[in-house]
Amino acid sequence: MKEEELIDKITKEILAKLEKMNVSGGSSKGESPSKKPDSKVLSAVELAGMIDHTLLKPGATENQFEQLCKEAIEYKFMSVCVNSSWVPYVAKKLRGSSVKVCSVIGFPLGEMDTRSKAFEARNAIANGAHEIDMVINTSALKSGNLKLVEEDIRAIKRACRSTTILKVIIETSLLTDEEKVIACELSKKADADFVKTSTGFTGAGATVEDVALMRRVVGPKIGVKASGGIRDYKTAIAMIQAGANRIGAGGSVAIVTGSTAKGNY
Repeated sequence: MKEEELIDKITKEILAKLEKMNVSGGSSKGESPSKKPDSKVLSAVELAGMIDHTLLKPGATENQFEQLCKEAIEYKFMSVCVNSSWVPYVAKKLRGSSVKVCSVIGFPLGEMDTRSKAFEARNAIANGAHEIDMVINTSALKSGNLKLVEEDIRAIKRACRSTTILKVIIETSLLTDEEKVIACELSKKADADFVKTSTGFTGAGATVEDVALMRRVVGPKIGVKASGGIRDYKTAIAMIQAGANRIGAGGSVAIVTGSTAKGNY
């Protein structure tokens, strides 16, 4: 089957699935397949265990990464999420704690070639990363080169093997609903452990509608991470109610203490 025919076939299947799920117009109503926590009973401690405490902004200093790790240990966040060059530093600071190390790969554009992404992932894992958040090649996806997108994800999954969690950032703000579904389907097909909404670097972050749509597509067995623009407890809970089981945020302390963070990452 020619690539054009394959794209047309997948597109028709996606549209049929969207129609069957009654998903259209950028929103997705209805409940997640997985059980949703009750926002009234989800404690700050429980929420902290679902948060990747994140510092990805350019120009961040060693003192800021040290503070990131101290906060992660104090509040018992799931992980700290950093650029790959900072993995050795945070891995050392977090040694002996329950906090995992998460490294972004191909961040923030996702446009580097697959071999470079795979090398970055292997290097991050060797330096102490327990989880990998890779950015898909959105240009390839929007150009209809689905084979490249899937192979890109599979290559990073091979680098992760069975010991490292792989999250796939699909960058929802750049995609149509149809493309979001395709990105989730390709991630699922390539055995990703999570799909993730956003890098937070495109001017828009997670929305409840996108999280709900992603959860519907991947089902209950794959994780959904909401990231970008989540600055308070109420918003974090809304994402979880929509189907997220992981939150990415720079203002994690504000979220779990009931205040509002000022920035993204």
